Amino acid sequence: MSARVLTQNEIDNMFQQTSANARRAELSRRAQPYNFRRPDRIAKDQLRSIYVLHEAFSRSLASSLSAYLRAYVVVNLVSVEQLSFTEFQQVLPSPTVVATIRARPFDSSCLLELNPTMIFPMLEMLLGGSQISTKRVEREVTEIEQAILESIFKLMLRDLKEAWKGIAAIDFAIDGYETEPQLMQILAPNEAIVAVSIEIRIGEVSGMMNIGIPSIIIKMLSHKFAEQWTIRKTEATEEEMLRVYDRVRNSKIELDARLRGPNLAMTDLLNLKTGDVLTFDYPASKPLAVELNGKHKHNCQIVVSNKKRSVKILSVVDPSE
Repeated sequence: MSARVLTQNEIDNMFQQTSANARRAELSRRAQPYNFRRPDRIAKDQLRSIYVLHEAFSRSLASSLSAYLRAYVVVNLVSVEQLSFTEFQQVLPSPTVVATIRARPFDSSCLLELNPTMIFPMLEMLLGGSQISTKRVEREVTEIEQAILESIFKLMLRDLKEAWKGIAAIDFAIDGYETEPQLMQILAPNEAIVAVSIEIRIGEVSGMMNIGIPSIIIKMLSHKFAEQWTIRKTEATEEEMLRVYDRVRNSKIELDARLRGPNLAMTDLLNLKTGDVLTFDYPASKPLAVELNGKHKHNCQIVVSNKKRSVKILSVVDPSE
């Protein structure tokens, strides 16, 4: 049989089909899974920014609680992750105290939960207890106890507002309380929420505080996160330079005028005796080195000023040398 010769059209069709298959393979490799049950998930870089923000909140809260409770309080940020609202509810203990928080100017509400293992020791301290009981209490708080705890929650919201001030001016305010997390219906079950878990420790007693922020709020502030945490290389303005100078002008630094000489071995130093002569190999006319905080910045000469030994600046050292 004679070999069949392909026509030009058949060759072109074959190459087109090969190119189309290659494009489909490339698109399939670039495709990423999409969960239609959680269409409002946020990016990982924004989660990292939220983590840094709440680290600052934890440090501030530790100081505020220590002053308010008159005890040494340790606050540690444990995790920041995305969950569905149902998953967030399942994480919370029952019974507990969950405060519904208005986050104006946004329409969505946040949640602030404080575990019972931390609530009752705080109540004991606020009511004048001299020692913190480590006994675990499994009951709902009463209305009187809830009213006493409101001062603690307001303290937390004040520090939370201060921590978020760099991103947006959000007015956090308590809208209500709930003791059973499963009964809360402020969000849709599958709506994504950013869960912030924080550990609070007072002596040998420790408990968790959980903050739930609807991801829709984070999405609305995405451009603010980019502005806040992206490093931009811009030339400093005169106003910024004056502000920095105003901060550092009263700082004190260590100034030394040093006569630099050769190195000396430790054994030779230990063997020195009375009458030994050390040669510095340093001409008397050579300028001395002026060091600021250990760095050579100027060259100088020894002079006398007002009957005191002083140094006269002769030149400024080039930083590139």
